Amino acid sequence: MKKDMCLKQMTMDIKVYGADWCSDCIIVKNFFNSKKINFEYIIITDDPKAIAFVEKINKGKRIIPTIVINNKIYSNPGIYQLNKMIYQ
Repeated sequence: MKKDMCLKQMTMDIKVYGADWCSDCIIVKNFFNSKKINFEYIIITDDPKAIAFVEKINKGKRIIPTIVINNKIYSNPGIYQLNKMIYQ
């Protein structure tokens, strides 16, 4: 099981859209770092393209963190959902 989990994590393309002042974003970053899962962190604060993407995905709202894993989108998931994402 552990070997399969590692293989899945290696094939995961993860992007986290967030802001450094956002406590939920910090939790998500700490979660992925604690699991040694690579991800790209995109700060939306001064990035018009990232803001537009987050707003488009979330029906005009700036919901962060917005996480994209292998083209599947999650808006502000909790720890339970994060665990489901990486262990499925």
